[in-house]
Amino acid sequence: MSVGKKYKESMALVEKSKLYDPAEAVALACQTAKAKFDETIELHIRLGVDSRHADQQVRGAIVLPNGTGKSVRTLVFARGDKAKAAEEAGAEYVGAEDLVTKIQGGWFEFDVVIASPDMMGLVGRLGKVLGPKGLMPNPKAGTVTPDVARAVTEAKAGKIEYRLDKTNIIHCPIGKASFGAEKIIENFNALVGAVIKAKPATAKGQYIKSCVVATTMGPGIKINYAKLS
Repeated sequence: MSVGKKYKESMALVEKSKLYDPAEAVALACQTAKAKFDETIELHIRLGVDSRHADQQVRGAIVLPNGTGKSVRTLVFARGDKAKAAEEAGAEYVGAEDLVTKIQGGWFEFDVVIASPDMMGLVGRLGKVLGPKGLMPNPKAGTVTPDVARAVTEAKAGKIEYRLDKTNIIHCPIGKASFGAEKIIENFNALVGAVIKAKPATAKGQYIKSCVVATTMGPGIKINYAKLS
């Protein structure tokens, strides 16, 4: 695989074997963002749990202090007053059966799906299409809620969901390179704090196994996870 000139320049800034302090790693990640677009800075945390066990799941949601820098299109399943409240909060799409039909037809012009609890019987029909895309509403993520308007506001303010993948890693965006290191480290600390708080009671041994920060197009920067507590 050939490596581009800009990637090589970014690689030269990073010591492969070094474990960086979080603030140093974030500042370095901002320096490695050399693409022509505003790169997203991502955090990847490998945990010492087993996601195959229900009692070792790590999942939740948090509103990042400085948002993600991404504009979020929200779709809300609601009726009556709740539907009106969602529209007033700025939801792009609000509906019921009409939205189910559109999504079943292959339409996915949205980033977050929110539902009032009474709509979950209807939304359940979409499990096979929304589930694999990570878009299925879930009470733990705050996307199944009677207060759909608040959920819309939070999603647009930079609420992100964190959850383990099959390899026991959490992957999350923590902002754009243009934010600068100070805002990114605030988001980093908020997310890491939430993940530590979500540690399952059944988790044994070392909880955070590794932690890497990287831009969309840049190299991974390893963080000294002993500093994360």
